[in-house]
Amino acid sequence: MSRIENLLGWLDESTCNFRAIETMRRELETAGFTELRQADRWDVTPGSRHYIVKNDSAIIAFIAGTGIPGDCGFRIISAHSDSPCLKLKPNCEIYGDGGVVSLNVEKYGGGILYTWFDRPLSMSGRVMVDSGNPLTPETIIFDLDRPVATIPHLAIHFNRGVNEGNTLSVQKDMKPVLGYYSKEEIRAAMSKGGFVKMMVAERIGINPLDIIDYEICLYPFEKASLCGVEDEYFQSGRIDDLSMAYAGLEALLSTAGEICPDTRVLAVFDNEETGSGTKQGAHSPVLRDMLERLTLNLGGDSEAFYRSVARSFMISADDAHAWHPNYNEKYDPTNHPVIGGGPVVKINSNCKYMTDADGAAVFRNLCRKAGVPCQTFVNHSDVAGGSTLGNILTSQLDLRGVDMGNAIWAMHSARETAGVADHLATVEVFKTFFS
Repeated sequence: MSRIENLLGWLDESTCNFRAIETMRRELETAGFTELRQADRWDVTPGSRHYIVKNDSAIIAFIAGTGIPGDCGFRIISAHSDSPCLKLKPNCEIYGDGGVVSLNVEKYGGGILYTWFDRPLSMSGRVMVDSGNPLTPETIIFDLDRPVATIPHLAIHFNRGVNEGNTLSVQKDMKPVLGYYSKEEIRAAMSKGGFVKMMVAERIGINPLDIIDYEICLYPFEKASLCGVEDEYFQSGRIDDLSMAYAGLEALLSTAGEICPDTRVLAVFDNEETGSGTKQGAHSPVLRDMLERLTLNLGGDSEAFYRSVARSFMISADDAHAWHPNYNEKYDPTNHPVIGGGPVVKINSNCKYMTDADGAAVFRNLCRKAGVPCQTFVNHSDVAGGSTLGNILTSQLDLRGVDMGNAIWAMHSARETAGVADHLATVEVFKTFFS
C-alpha cells in the first residue's frame, strides 16, 4: 500500500479520539515502543522507546536521547486527537409518534452543523464496565462500524428559505433518527438500558446492563477517498487534526532507528477543540511532568530539565485554512496558502499562535533542508481566527517553537479536503526535524 493509502485507512479506523489513540498505540507497539504508566516507577535508558496514554484519548510517545540530560534538548511534535462531532447525552433515547426513536445529542467543538444532514451515521467511543473495584472501572473502546442513524433534513417544501440562510438548533434540528420500533420492542429495549446500549453490548460481547457509563460519538460512515483529476486531493472526516497526528507518527517511526542525542517526542493531546483545559489536554501539566521524569530517569536533575527545555524546539501541528476560490474576500491578500503549495507557517500578531520570527525561521530552514516548499497563513485583518496547541503549551513550558499545518478546505465540516502532496511534504519535514 502507498503512504497515502495507509493514511486513508488510518483515518477510517480513527473514528473518534479513543479509536485514534488505540490505533496509534498499536502501531507504536509494533515498532518496539513499550507503555509506561504514570503510577509506576520508570526505567528509561538512552535510546529506549516508550509511550504513555492519558484517559484513553491522548498519547505521548518518545525515543530517549543518547546525549547527556541538560546538554541536549527535546524535539517535540504536537497534534490533537479530537475533532468536532455530535456526542450522545446520557439517557439519550427520545421516543416519538409511531414508535420512532431519536437520539439526544450535544455538539462537541465548533462543527459545521448542516454538513451532518442526510449522511449515514455510525457510533464509536468507550464504555465503562465494572471491574470489581469501584475506583477503577474497566474501559472498552468500540466502533459499531456500520450505519445505524441519520439526521434527515426538513424538505424544502416546508422551509422555502432554506437556501437563504438556515439557523440551526442542536437540540431541535440535529437529533439523529435511530429507527421505528413497536411498543413491545421499545419496552424490551428499555428493560436492557435502551437500544444504544444493546447495540454496543452486542458489538463487544457483554450484557447491556453491565454498561455503567459511556462516551459515544457519532461519525459519518463514509470512507476516506482520493479525489481530483489527478487524485491530488484526499477527503475524509477528521482530517483536522488526525492527518497531522499521523504525519508525526510516520516521521517518528521512520526515523526511530537513527541515533539522536536529543529526545524525540510525539505528543497527541485531546480536547483541543474545546480549549484543551482537561487532564488530557495541552493546558494540563502532563507533557511537562513526563519530560521532567524522563530527565531524571536519564541521570539528570531538576536543573538539567530546565537546561534541556531551553535547548528544545516544538512543532505544533494543526491544519491551516486553504484559500477558497469562492470567498477571496475572507483571506489576507498576501498570506493565503493554497492546497498543494506545501506546509504552512501560521502567524498571528495577537499571539493566538506561538510562532515568532525565530520559530518561523527554524521551520522554513527545515523545509529547505527537506526540499519542500513552505507557505504562510495570516488572518484577514478584519476576520477573527482561532488558536491551537502552541500558545497553550507554552503556558506550561517556555519552549521555542512554531505553529504550522497543512492547508485544507472546509475545516470542521463532516468531510474535509486536503492535498496529497502537502501531506507527503510535511512528513518529510517532520523526518528532517527528528533526524
